Amino acid sequence: MPTLRIALAQVNSTVGDIAGNSAAVRRWSREAAEAGAQLVAFPEMMLTGYPIEDLVFRDSFVAASRAGVDQLAADLAADGLGDLAVVVGYVDADGPAATSAEATPGRGRRDASALLFGGKVAARYFKHHLPNYGVFDEDRYFEPGDSLTVVRFGGVDVALTVCEDIWQAGGPFTAARRAGAGLVLNINASPYELNKDDVRLPLVMRRAAEAGATVAYVNAVGAQDELVFDGDSMIVTAHGELLTRAGQFTEELLIHDLPLPAADAQPNKAEKTDAAPLPIVEQWISHDMEIERVSLAAEPHPSRRDKRDGGVADRIADEAEVWSALVLGLRDYVNKNGFRSVIFGLSGGIDSAVVAAIAVDALGPSRVFAVSMPSGYSSAHSRDDAAELAKRTGIDYRTEPIQPMVDGFLANMALSGLAVENLQARVRGVILMALSNQEGHLVLTTGNKSELAVGYSTLYGDSVGGFNPLKDVPKTMVWQLARWRNTQGDPPIPENSITKAPSAELRPDQKDSDSLPDYAVLDPIIKGYVDDDLGRDALIEAGNDPALVDRVLRLVDLAEYKRRQSAPGPKISGKAFGRDRRLPITNRFREGGL
Repeated sequence: MPTLRIALAQVNSTVGDIAGNSAAVRRWSREAAEAGAQLVAFPEMMLTGYPIEDLVFRDSFVAASRAGVDQLAADLAADGLGDLAVVVGYVDADGPAATSAEATPGRGRRDASALLFGGKVAARYFKHHLPNYGVFDEDRYFEPGDSLTVVRFGGVDVALTVCEDIWQAGGPFTAARRAGAGLVLNINASPYELNKDDVRLPLVMRRAAEAGATVAYVNAVGAQDELVFDGDSMIVTAHGELLTRAGQFTEELLIHDLPLPAADAQPNKAEKTDAAPLPIVEQWISHDMEIERVSLAAEPHPSRRDKRDGGVADRIADEAEVWSALVLGLRDYVNKNGFRSVIFGLSGGIDSAVVAAIAVDALGPSRVFAVSMPSGYSSAHSRDDAAELAKRTGIDYRTEPIQPMVDGFLANMALSGLAVENLQARVRGVILMALSNQEGHLVLTTGNKSELAVGYSTLYGDSVGGFNPLKDVPKTMVWQLARWRNTQGDPPIPENSITKAPSAELRPDQKDSDSLPDYAVLDPIIKGYVDDDLGRDALIEAGNDPALVDRVLRLVDLAEYKRRQSAPGPKISGKAFGRDRRLPITNRFREGGL
């Protein structure tokens, strides 16, 4: 039985940086070769970054991707790695984009995988299943492939697949069974959401059983705008045995020796699996794909005699998952966009305290700047809590009182009530943007998902900013994360920031509970309505007060125009505001006809 030493490169790429991503492939490939690997696989669209969105419509971008993959093959050979099989994702095309008048059915842009060997592209595969739900718009961008590429390499038949191919039954994996593949390689850019790692393992087990073959699943790690990629690469046998699994949110090479059946082109037997049912709807697509076979002219370099076992990394707790995603999302957004530092308002409340701790973990204290902007209604304990957090974390901290500026407005305008409350928030926004312009910081906004849902924010005030680490984090989870983070080494967040009643402090003795139901009651309604698309009747059947449901749903509907103007932030839930949930601003439909 042949043995392949395979390396799964769970690494970070940057959208549009073809040269930088190519350099990363060369660097990680050399490390894989030095460890004795014979085949190394990189994530989906590693060469271009993912997702590329409307860049796919630019002929110049597609041409750069196609030229880049050819150049990468030559460069790997020049690096002395010509006998290492390197599988890398990129964008290809066999026709104009779908937006062109010259477009023809069945041709266009392709989400592609290439196997590089001997200084050239030895084989190509075009992604078959194209997701068009949630954050994905791949039917807009790509044409599906209609054939499965099977490469004979080192005495083993290796089938190439891409991401969504593994999420749907039928298609490439049934074709891999018919082809008698010994290994199905699946390259991914699968975005993170909480507990998605619990879904992936049974998913890979099902596809391995369907193909009757071992499946090697490699996923990206890193962040791109709202999306975070958490890694969690793995190898699973046709019988459902987990051989090895990488960590979460870590760049690494997962290297493992795989005994595989010798290539014989005889159909595999579909295996039975005890994998738990998946929380997704599987649609069996029964049509047969063509099978394209490629035999590499040369053999890989001989495997070393030592034994490599990648091991199985421990899974991390939910709070650690979410925290890691928020830290990675902020770090990559700041670094990939060239910001040197971040700045935000530090009030002493729980939201800004958690944002501060995330920023310090992501960037280090020297790149984090916080501003206390007390008004006449700011409590002494809030100012003290903000100063204490700054002392604990070592961030740059300053105070800019806003009351004289607010008084200047009020001396020239007759404002009262809510207008005065919003004026205070907007003065703070002006201060932060002025410091951003003056000193070059990226402004972080600190509103959580619960507040965004019901519109509990001031446009051009506390909502001002270029990135929001808590955009997809419900208020109840903000507290949960704060308590968890304080157990990880020296606690950065003062206990009083966690335990005191939340307040915007824009009028005397103000509390969030003056305007909103308790967050423990509010958050499940928001989750049901926003994340799960439940209607009024279903929310009431779940035990919620009808009047409260009507009130919350109306608030959520009316706040759509605010959310459309909100800063991006990392997705951690099944449905985040923004690219995940798209509703019309002008919309008269109301649940229950209210």
